[in-house]
Amino acid sequence: MERSRCFAAWALIVGSLLGVGGLKAQNQSPTGPELLAPVSADLPTDSASLPHELLQGNTRWVPARWADLPGFGLDTLYEAWNAWIKSCERPAAAFAPLCNEVRALSIADEPAQRAWMMARLQPYQVRARSGAVEGLLTAYYEPELSAARLPDAQFAVPLYQPPVGLAQRRPWYTRQEIDTSPMVRELLAGREIAYLADPVDALILQIQGSGRLRISAPDGSVQQVRLAYAGTNEQAYKSVGRWLLDQGAVRDASWPSIKNWVLRNPTRVNEMLWSNPRMVFFWEEPLPPADAVWGPRGAQGVALTPGRSIAVDPESIPFGTPVWLTTQGPTTSLQKLVFAQDTGAAITGPVRADYFAGWGRAAEELAGRMKQPVRLWVLWPKSGRPAERP
Repeated sequence: MERSRCFAAWALIVGSLLGVGGLKAQNQSPTGPELLAPVSADLPTDSASLPHELLQGNTRWVPARWADLPGFGLDTLYEAWNAWIKSCERPAAAFAPLCNEVRALSIADEPAQRAWMMARLQPYQVRARSGAVEGLLTAYYEPELSAARLPDAQFAVPLYQPPVGLAQRRPWYTRQEIDTSPMVRELLAGREIAYLADPVDALILQIQGSGRLRISAPDGSVQQVRLAYAGTNEQAYKSVGRWLLDQGAVRDASWPSIKNWVLRNPTRVNEMLWSNPRMVFFWEEPLPPADAVWGPRGAQGVALTPGRSIAVDPESIPFGTPVWLTTQGPTTSLQKLVFAQDTGAAITGPVRADYFAGWGRAAEELAGRMKQPVRLWVLWPKSGRPAERP
């Protein structure tokens, strides 16, 4: 079917769902997705009675109107739609019935996509049980690093596959023991994937949970691969930034600040690294050009989309849920549609999100500095209910 005919048919469907005429397209947009803006006046009337408040884990979901979502009328929704289609590869039960419509809407314009969302979904503001509406937003990224397949004088920091016999939820050896014990290194012999030049880069890669490596082989060839998270030694995660703050060594725990401290204190690097006993293991995956435009697979099991995927506490927000995110702070300001597609050991609590920034230097800079307040609204199917009423 031609694109124009398909869109015309879908516009009729959207119009019948809403019971309103066509929506006026936005003829102005902010100069970038990171500018705060008021809600568009072009939204249709949202006057239906609101549903009951819901409980999800340790979270209260308080019903809201679409006009309560800052900037909802101004987001470039087509940028988010590919992330939604990715979620439909492994949809949560509540969203699976909508996926055929989501796929059809991929060729619709933004007013049609926005109208469909208002017809099919109900916004709920995510709050703590105490009623608090603000939480914490951080960001993460996929590091890009040079590596060697075999160790040499420059590349000597190993990245490992999981050791044979590693048992989930049973503590294995600490980072310090892995680095210093001949017996533990013997257990890991043959499990090396590649070698980095900088132990701090190795730690960053482990904290981010995945990365892209340009691996040089002894014959001079270079291969780009992805390292995907494969497990941990089940030791408790301890923040090296927190350790430095407690030492009075830095004033802020951003990665730029940590790296500056490392440059000034080369003899104390291992002391800092060993303050975090957790070690992350990886699997090596090919990275063909078609996959290189996406991030790694998150906990939902789908590839992450830069700027449109977030990590959440799944006890508060189920995987695959579309979320309206707003934040304003010293690092950036955002009002946009994102998707709960990942989680992490530090991502806990009712109003907590970790924003996937992508890869490259800009993503690294954003992830290294992002720590600011956030407000979240889940967009739940009107026919689905995730929890009991309070």
